[in-house]
Amino acid sequence: MLVSWLTVPLLVFSRWTRAGEIPVVGGILGGVPDLELSGVEGFLDATLGVNVATTPGKLRVVENSGVCETTPGVYQASGYGDLTATESIWFWFFAARKNPQNAPLVLWFNGGPGSSSMIGLFQENGPCRITNDSSSVTLNPHSWNNEANVLYIDQPVGVGFSHGDLNVGTSQQAAADVWTFLQIFFKDERFAKYRINKLALWTESYGGHYGPVFSAYFLRQNAAILEKKISGITLNLQALGIGDGLTVCPAIFNWTILLTNIFTYQDPLVQYPGYIAYAAANPYHPLVSPEELAAGNTSWFTPVTGCRDRIIACNAPVWNTTVCSAAQSFCNNNILSPLAGIWDVYYVPTAEPDPYPPSFTTYINSVASTIGAETTWTSSNRNVYRNFSLTGDWMRNSRQDLEFVINSGVRTIIYDGDADYILNFNGVEAMVDKLETVWSPLYKRQKFASYKVNGQVTGIFKNAGKFSYVRIYGAGHEVPAYTFGSLEVGQAAAQMFTQIMRDEGLRST
Repeated sequence: MLVSWLTVPLLVFSRWTRAGEIPVVGGILGGVPDLELSGVEGFLDATLGVNVATTPGKLRVVENSGVCETTPGVYQASGYGDLTATESIWFWFFAARKNPQNAPLVLWFNGGPGSSSMIGLFQENGPCRITNDSSSVTLNPHSWNNEANVLYIDQPVGVGFSHGDLNVGTSQQAAADVWTFLQIFFKDERFAKYRINKLALWTESYGGHYGPVFSAYFLRQNAAILEKKISGITLNLQALGIGDGLTVCPAIFNWTILLTNIFTYQDPLVQYPGYIAYAAANPYHPLVSPEELAAGNTSWFTPVTGCRDRIIACNAPVWNTTVCSAAQSFCNNNILSPLAGIWDVYYVPTAEPDPYPPSFTTYINSVASTIGAETTWTSSNRNVYRNFSLTGDWMRNSRQDLEFVINSGVRTIIYDGDADYILNFNGVEAMVDKLETVWSPLYKRQKFASYKVNGQVTGIFKNAGKFSYVRIYGAGHEVPAYTFGSLEVGQAAAQMFTQIMRDEGLRST
């Protein structure tokens, strides 16, 4: 049943943290909406009364608006790819500042689920950055379009400036829509020339789902085209980057870790115990009391009804969406949310709420008509998030897709910031250690090395064949938004990005 979002009681969703990618629902970070309270079954319709003349199967574009990218001679385009008459995906394309004809094409996706990729554009790696007073933008010298063509995409439909019927509630469904959008994009005469260029997918946060699932979907669609099972344009995918990603990876392994002499963990699943470990001991300060840590530990290990067994049940051969939604609700109510304490989950050195990165909501809406946008922009769409909650997609494992992509020869990097709690390095590194790929044996034999940028140590890294991992010091959830030591904002992330996009392993400079 499709209903307007306006019919859903707003009390179901409490505040959303400042431009954060994970919503707070009913006071719980990453909570699950109470479907009984909402009184709604099925996906929500969020057409929001937009009345525009769409062009199904084609792009509607504003070229060279003069907004954000002001480097002379650098092309930009923004607008919509109309999947259908009632589903339009927003994009913003920036040509490379150097040699755009031959430069790679990079796709950027923020997470949520339900968060706009304009977050990445204005706060992280785009040609411009929002100023600290949120009033204007400044040119970003470490923009990722210095050497790559970058395409920022608001997806699924309903996110950011995208608008129309909300038919997506899983990462797999989102992948299908993004594939359709890219087919439209590459058929357009303005962008068809980029078909043969190297294609890369970079993402963060819920991108731990999006990155592996989208990439695997692209590769399988390519194979189906070559086998003449379907028609379409093959995508030249050669690189994947995932920052502070939620992959879940529910495999069991033997890991014993003693924290503050309180208790011992044995045989945990992979990423969720990272919240307990990070809350107890991280590079900055403990996040909660020993008693709260003990409560989180109990919530993890309680048989059948605890978080660990709920994640296992969600990823069993026979599972259902109710089980997975219940796993998300229980684990986030009892582990993820309470163990953050009073600290900002995206940057733990600061108490909640950290005003940085600054909001750009007012600014982007002030230029909306100039860039061709047709709705009022919001950082995250609660209805898209709710639809993903209905399917239990959050707790589904994307590890197998990640392994498939790596084993297919796609150069892959996993990166994170050591000041991020919400998807912290404990959980991410445990997930990486459990991957079973062609490069995994070599990776496990490697020792971490210091990662330097212009002689400044800014993290630790490993390379193994076409796989790399790096932990960036001083960075929160949005790694390119931060600096460390003598470096400029985004400088470390730009070096990492450039090395991977040149098909190199990470190396110090």
